[in-house]
Amino acid sequence: MQEDARRTLIRTAMKAPYLEREEEHALAVRWKEHQDQRALHRLTMAHMRLVIAMAARFRNFGLSMSDLIQEGHVGLLEAAARFDPQREVRFSTYATWWIRASMQDYILRNWSIVRGGTSSAQKALFFNLRRLRTKLQRAGGTTPSQEIYREVAHALHVSENDVALMDARLANADTSLNAPLRSDNDPASERIDFLVCEAPSPDELARETIDGERRAQWLQQALGTLNGRELIIVRERRLSEEGATLEALGATLGISKERVRQIESRALEKLRMALVKRHPELAA
Repeated sequence: MQEDARRTLIRTAMKAPYLEREEEHALAVRWKEHQDQRALHRLTMAHMRLVIAMAARFRNFGLSMSDLIQEGHVGLLEAAARFDPQREVRFSTYATWWIRASMQDYILRNWSIVRGGTSSAQKALFFNLRRLRTKLQRAGGTTPSQEIYREVAHALHVSENDVALMDARLANADTSLNAPLRSDNDPASERIDFLVCEAPSPDELARETIDGERRAQWLQQALGTLNGRELIIVRERRLSEEGATLEALGATLGISKERVRQIESRALEKLRMALVKRHPELAA
């Protein structure tokens, strides 16, 4: 049914009469100034063959011709909405850019689940790499080489590494992680079964949480052995995210930075002794 509709649209578009410059201008003015829907319909239908021709150029990207035509029609309507008939430009010239841009954006969004062509240079590389590579291979051989990558990079103003990466992407289609691996030993296996997870296991997470809570409790008990000034210095120097300087603490406590360092050293030794006394295994 969809294929029949596409063929009908193509036949209708090809039968639509061409517009002379004066008639095209008059229709554009009627749409621009009076929102005349009939004028818009005649203007766009007369240029649908342009949409179809553009869609045919992009058919090798593996997407539906019908979808490409629909996206091109969206671009055509966008061109009609933005076109200024007072400028000395034919509507077909102006609309070509919008039709191409709409189709290219659709291809980039749907060709792969991995988003590509996010910059103008990458977009140019995506749509021109195959053509340039074929042209260069005809002139210098059939095997892709660093020389071909270098020439393509120079022509499109991108790096050779970008060319190599895009070439690899275009050569390989997306593969589902749930795709079965055909194996005599385990025919039910999927690709995702062989991915290595770098995250900690639930047992490791639970153990780290319990150990962390236990160590925090031990530290609080050990801090109880310090006097007031020692506790302030340790908290400000070792237990805060910022970590106060010796000079700052000295100014706050009214002592020299060397004295702060001595008190800190003594406090840390007291903490170590308190922890080892309560938990001898920490001495190992």
